[in-house]
Amino acid sequence: METLEIEFIDAGDGFLKAKMPVNSRVHQPMGLLHGGASAVLAESVGSAASMMYVDPEKEEIRGIELAANHIRAKKDGYVFGTARIVHKGRTLHLWEIKITDEEDKLISVCKLTNIVLERKS
Repeated sequence: METLEIEFIDAGDGFLKAKMPVNSRVHQPMGLLHGGASAVLAESVGSAASMMYVDPEKEEIRGIELAANHIRAKKDGYVFGTARIVHKGRTLHLWEIKITDEEDKLISVCKLTNIVLERKS
């Protein structure tokens, strides 16, 4: 999170939003936002969002599947990842994460499945 300067900026019922700067830290060789960096943003915000629904003293979250579709390129500025809950079960959480730019243009759409595990003592 620190390396990519991901910062949580908003939260509410069923969603969590974070922002990430697009700069040389997250560029692929052509100078565009790397799809892997978008995936990091998606998994970071989706996993943190799942933490809003568990007791961190007793449970922990693990991402078990991440799928990403990259729609538009981005060279600089910021991207915003907003995770919205699709399914909240006792053991599985499914999130849709939309990554947009400053003008709310869609950059990527991601799906994250998290498993809720009992914390071992």
